[in-house]
Amino acid sequence: MRKKYILPGCSLFVLWFVFFVVSAQDTKKMNVAEFEKRKMEYIRKEAALSQTESEKYFPLNGELSKKKLELYKQHRDKIQKMKRENANMSDEQYRALLENDVEVKLREAELDKEYSEKFEKVLSPEKLYKAQQAEKTFMQVEITKFRQGQHKARGKK
Repeated sequence: MRKKYILPGCSLFVLWFVFFVVSAQDTKKMNVAEFEKRKMEYIRKEAALSQTESEKYFPLNGELSKKKLELYKQHRDKIQKMKRENANMSDEQYRALLENDVEVKLREAELDKEYSEKFEKVLSPEKLYKAQQAEKTFMQVEITKFRQGQHKARGKK
């Protein structure tokens, strides 16, 4: 039962980081292609993925990430639009935002379920678990590096 929560938890963490990086790109340029390359190399090594497994896993993982990123982008755009149009939002408008938060989480869970079935066709449960853990670890390290860079940049201003 716990395994069913690993993919959603990892993917939420990854999406949060990607969303954070995309949002922060105005203040600090990031080479997204280089970042993705490093992430893939790290996952490939840590999960001991073969070339064939990598060729099947990474496109699926990329598809899922893009769909989730679009989901969060739409949600963020909706929030920003509501806030722009309504300087003093009512409780009903805040309730609508909360309901939209829940809807996004449900749609994300549906994507996780859909893709978990696809992932199981390309990787063994062991390698899938290791790949997801490696991605989570990589992202934690990158967030730390990013924050330290932001902190240093603020100190120079």
